Amino acid sequence: MIVNPLSPVMGAEVRGVDLSRPLDEAAFGQILDAFHRHMVLVFREQRIDEAQQVAFSRRFGELQIHVLEQYRHSRYPEIYVLSNVDAGTDRTTGTHPDKGTLVWHSDLSFLPRPALATALYGIEVPDEGGDTLFADMCGAYDALDRETKKLLEKLKAVHDIDVSRRRAGEAPMTARQRAEAPPVEHPTVRTHPATGRKVLYVSRHASHVVGLPRAESDALLERLQAHATSGRFVYRHRWRARDLVIWDNRCTMHCATPYDAGAERRVIHRTVVKGDAPF
Repeated sequence: MIVNPLSPVMGAEVRGVDLSRPLDEAAFGQILDAFHRHMVLVFREQRIDEAQQVAFSRRFGELQIHVLEQYRHSRYPEIYVLSNVDAGTDRTTGTHPDKGTLVWHSDLSFLPRPALATALYGIEVPDEGGDTLFADMCGAYDALDRETKKLLEKLKAVHDIDVSRRRAGEAPMTARQRAEAPPVEHPTVRTHPATGRKVLYVSRHASHVVGLPRAESDALLERLQAHATSGRFVYRHRWRARDLVIWDNRCTMHCATPYDAGAERRVIHRTVVKGDAPF
């Protein structure tokens, strides 16, 4: 196994691993160590089926079944399908399957137990666009001035998936979906449970900061978002077909870049590992 860093910010390519085969404890231990050090891991040229993706993802912990049932795989509910290809006609639909992926976020931050890890498997990827951007939220926290750090240590933000989907131009959630994923509060600074590093924990899922007037809350969240997504904290992943990319949601944000959904095919299978309550 060889682990090669992909950028000075974060990210590493893992070579010499075939994810279609079970990993022994020593090999998975190496992967987990690289995961904690690099935050984003890329496995190129993987030939895996749905069961193998689920099995690999499950090595990191319990898997989540998403509240938005319209995206669930018909046979593997742990897989969230992002596709602009119509299964009946095998043609592109001409519409983006989930515009919520186009805004900066950390997966499942709207739940009491946000995501530990997300794995995306690129079955078909566009020739242009459809990249994934990642922001290093540990580095973003470290670079804050002392006064801002002191302020944030005392604050919590409300994370609400319905608010973030409306902002992205998606349809509102159903009443049942809202009941399954009501708004939750999380600290604006969390501690990574494996590394002990402090993490700036805000994203577009955060609707407002608890206890602040709306204008002040909006201004603070916008300032933090702009800070965290500036170029010095961002790694861009340019997809190749059959890439599997897994990242640590506890210390990163991510977003997809647009692509021509009428001309380009993009079929992605996503699995998400549940984490712990932020502290």
